Amino acid sequence: MPARRGRRRAAYRLWLQGAAVLVFLSMPAAGQDAATQIKTEIDRIQQSVKGGIVNPPGFPDVTSMVGGQLKAASAALRAGRLYLSLEHLAPVFDVLHGLRTVSEKTEAAKSQPAFESEWGKTSVELTALEKKTRARNWDNSQAAIRALAETAQGKAIPLLDGGRGFATAIAPQAGLFYLGQAQGEAEFAQFCEDLNLPRKTAPLALRSMLPVLASLQEKTNAAFQPPRSVDLHPKFIVLNSALKLGEELDAEKFYAGALYQYLDAVEQYGLLDAPTAAQQSELQPAIAAARKELEATGRDDSIALLFLERAESQIAHADGSAPSQDDWRSAKVIVDQVLPAYFAALEAPAPLERTAARRVEITLVRWPHT
Repeated sequence: MPARRGRRRAAYRLWLQGAAVLVFLSMPAAGQDAATQIKTEIDRIQQSVKGGIVNPPGFPDVTSMVGGQLKAASAALRAGRLYLSLEHLAPVFDVLHGLRTVSEKTEAAKSQPAFESEWGKTSVELTALEKKTRARNWDNSQAAIRALAETAQGKAIPLLDGGRGFATAIAPQAGLFYLGQAQGEAEFAQFCEDLNLPRKTAPLALRSMLPVLASLQEKTNAAFQPPRSVDLHPKFIVLNSALKLGEELDAEKFYAGALYQYLDAVEQYGLLDAPTAAQQSELQPAIAAARKELEATGRDDSIALLFLERAESQIAHADGSAPSQDDWRSAKVIVDQVLPAYFAALEAPAPLERTAARRVEITLVRWPHT
């Protein structure tokens, strides 16, 4: 009997050790720095993609949908551009969750009541996550991380509502991809919130971006005239999408996300102009000088640094290939227009003057992979 009890105790200790290992592996690596956390996540997703994700009928191969973004995220991280790496990683969460939902939630695709049941459960989950993001204390976090998290969370509920619209108008299966996208955005927001990247500088004073968003919207509306409105129609769609999302984030008081979307819109607006030859010999020193200026402020200028990382990556490709003229133009727009817009936006904004004119908003919806 004593020998049997001893064997049982030994087996129990082994079981506890194994359970402890499993719990440890399933927990976030709180001791890791943000770069290690991001690399681990990129590696995990790459292995998942290699292991095989079922592609629903009518969707392109998963590698073609996320492979480029994963590669860009890895390259940015290796180059020390952490914020840019996260920016590339965001749509990967979105697409992969969309594909998995369509592949796995087959019962929800069989009828509208089944879809509504799945939609209801997802709605409860996302509403809780949105409240968590809103209530989070960001005092010790980088503004760029907050901006990416708020932007992702701000996309989740509209995607969820869009899924319901597609399910009702077309078929339940048509809405499942959007449900998955919504969950992917919320998960990415959570991933950003869990990153171990404490702020070591003075906080960025955040405020409403509505005045500058409205001003840029007016300029965009004025620019939407033939022939540019026809020739550059896809670019206008991207620009208006950034402005619309910025206004939605601002209305939710997600001010870091609103600033991020405003600066993205400034870049898109700058790219509407006719191509001009970028002075390459002057641009590289200008980018280096801008980085030094931002790093010397003693303030959390990580949102501006994110855009500067975009510019750096455009003129220094990870694969060693030569930048295209469009790459040089994009980098020049960031230096000449986006960064000045950032500093200007930090000043106290003028009161927004609303006109009595009627305003018509048109939302363009497309199938995700077209």
